[in-house]
Amino acid sequence: MSDQPILEVKELTKAFGGILALNRVNFHLNEGEVLGIIGPNGSGKTTIVNCITGFIRPTSGNIFFRGKNITGKAAHKIADMGVTRTFQIMRPYYSLPAYKNLVIPLFSPRAKRTGGWRGGGKLGDRNTVGIDILEEIGFERDSRVPYKMAATLPTGYLKRLELARCLALKPDIILCDEVFSGLSASEIASMVPLIERLQMDGITLIMIEHRLRELFRVADRIMVMNFGEKLTEGTSDEVMANEKVKEAYFGSEDIEEVMSYA
Repeated sequence: MSDQPILEVKELTKAFGGILALNRVNFHLNEGEVLGIIGPNGSGKTTIVNCITGFIRPTSGNIFFRGKNITGKAAHKIADMGVTRTFQIMRPYYSLPAYKNLVIPLFSPRAKRTGGWRGGGKLGDRNTVGIDILEEIGFERDSRVPYKMAATLPTGYLKRLELARCLALKPDIILCDEVFSGLSASEIASMVPLIERLQMDGITLIMIEHRLRELFRVADRIMVMNFGEKLTEGTSDEVMANEKVKEAYFGSEDIEEVMSYA
């Protein structure tokens, strides 16, 4: 691992008309790290992800990936560099079977360049590689589930499919936008070890999350956002002991969870 951060965000600012969604946000991400980003609704968390991954252009500031300035680059070019994301509202190809959702990214220039999935499948047999990836993230290989239309899958499988599409690109970074939301307690319990395994496999993660107990289990460091600004960052214990963090969450739907942990 390099001593240089894999990702650096400097003075990131985004205005939507007269609304300042992000105001001079600075942070870095170390290679192999899991960074959690928390904050009340509307604090700018998803806007950070959208700026990093090229879905929106920052008003000002810079984003560096492995020392290269990627600010304002097109989303497909950033993904081709190895920076991928999931969506809070899942975006599969609903009219295709689950495994065919992976065949599409496996045709990408990055997949061709990197030689396919780390599980060992041959790049030429993309259907098999797609099934391999789905099995790795919790689909039952010998069941009908990988062959079902994405439109028929329940939320738990769709969340995993979001991660699988990222993995098809052999990413360096995955930005997860509320990957635990909408899941049952048992689904979350099975998802947490998957996140831990991705980190052990060398993938760097940013996780936006409201499910704080689960996030604190997997995150190395927590950054707290409020009204578009970075409020503080540190370990989970440090941020939950911070009075400003308690004030930011006061009156929000998350206050009981936050205070029960602190």
